[in-house]
Amino acid sequence: MAVQILLQGRLAGVDDFLLAAPAKHDNRAFEARLQWSTLLGETLPRALLAHLQLPSLLLGTAGGGSFLVILPDADRAAEAAAFLDKANAVLVTATGGLVQIVWSSTENLGDWTVVRKRLADGLRERKNTEVAGAGFFDAFVPANIPGDVIPKGLRDATGIGWSFDFPALIAVEGGEFRWDLGRHAGTENISIPRHAARNGEAVASSKELAKRAKGSKLWGILRGEIDGFQARLRRVTGVEEHVQISVLFKQFLAGEIDLLCSQAEYFQKVNVLRTGAADFALCGAWDAMASFARDLQRVFAVFANENLKELPGADAKSVTMSLTLAEPADAMAGVWEASGRDLEIAKAADKDCFYLLGRVLEWKQLKNAAELRETVTEINEDFRGGADFLAQLRNLYRKVEVAAANPVSGDQERLAAKALRFQRRFEKVGTKRERQFQKLRSHLMQEMAGRNLRGRLRLRPEGLVALEWARLAED
Repeated sequence: MAVQILLQGRLAGVDDFLLAAPAKHDNRAFEARLQWSTLLGETLPRALLAHLQLPSLLLGTAGGGSFLVILPDADRAAEAAAFLDKANAVLVTATGGLVQIVWSSTENLGDWTVVRKRLADGLRERKNTEVAGAGFFDAFVPANIPGDVIPKGLRDATGIGWSFDFPALIAVEGGEFRWDLGRHAGTENISIPRHAARNGEAVASSKELAKRAKGSKLWGILRGEIDGFQARLRRVTGVEEHVQISVLFKQFLAGEIDLLCSQAEYFQKVNVLRTGAADFALCGAWDAMASFARDLQRVFAVFANENLKELPGADAKSVTMSLTLAEPADAMAGVWEASGRDLEIAKAADKDCFYLLGRVLEWKQLKNAAELRETVTEINEDFRGGADFLAQLRNLYRKVEVAAANPVSGDQERLAAKALRFQRRFEKVGTKRERQFQKLRSHLMQEMAGRNLRGRLRLRPEGLVALEWARLAED
């Protein structure tokens, strides 16, 4: 009796390839590689099943550079290994050895926790085989990677083809196997969000996106990851539940990101970089990215409450994000690398939080920061505070931060007195709306700083984020 075989694989080394020349300095090359790696992860398992003449229903999951397929017997598993070896050889040439396919397979026998562990151990063992190989610790000699082997125009393609004759395995035209790049999920086509703001007929560049920002002409990369997603998968009871949860989250991210991008405030300000089963990345005008993060987190909270309320624990029920800002001339590869570090900082600080403007905030703190930013902006606009108002206020609280980190006798009292003098400057405003101004001013200072039990001036992180947020919006 034939035993069902599970084959799990992933693309390794993609991030290194994204940061290698010429993509390191060429934004178009970087985006082409990003689109290519995303579509390669989707087409690879589909091409494997097509090559083995197996139905697409045996595709378990695909996305985010990982995949899981179900094979009917050991003979097909051996053929699959030969197919992946051949694909690996093409990738070595196309990427200078930076990208490779790592996979493992095992019988679908026994408890799922045991099956999953065998798959994970197989992936680890296959990766460690390279370390044990001859010449692994020799001096690294970078390979010459041809600049034109990665296909262009994948973002706007209506279909994608696969062939071992293609320099990078996939291409827009031709191919031994082909799939439509449709908007509806399914195994017969590939559905991933590929929205991009336009500059005429072309995709808007990061410089163009920065010009569309309100206030400071900056752009940014928004990255996010579902907290504890792998831990949630380790809790499932079988491959069917594993596939169900993976597809559920993938379809949610793809659908909601696509829907948000279609809204007027984001349509011409946001480009989707990639989405997976548990992570995503977008770039766009900095002000749009900050609002996009809030909207996506709000929708995810509703989704998790409705679909995961029966599941125990907090795993996969929250999302952590980071927003990394950049100047118009900054290379996208460098910002991408920095955004990865920012996301790791947010994940290390806590779950269900957001890294913004150098600080990690809980989502409720971000809401407070947005409301406080509106108060600062209202005071600045209605009562003519000007740029000096924001600059002086930010400098004051920067000094308080330094004093709190390095306490010196008398500093806290001196800075507290300075804060009071700063407030009194605005008490002299003589307009018909003086009462409204006093109310706003009082609310602002109460939210920005207060006194703790020891009488020291304290700062609220959302207040400092709000100040910087308002400053960027006013520049």
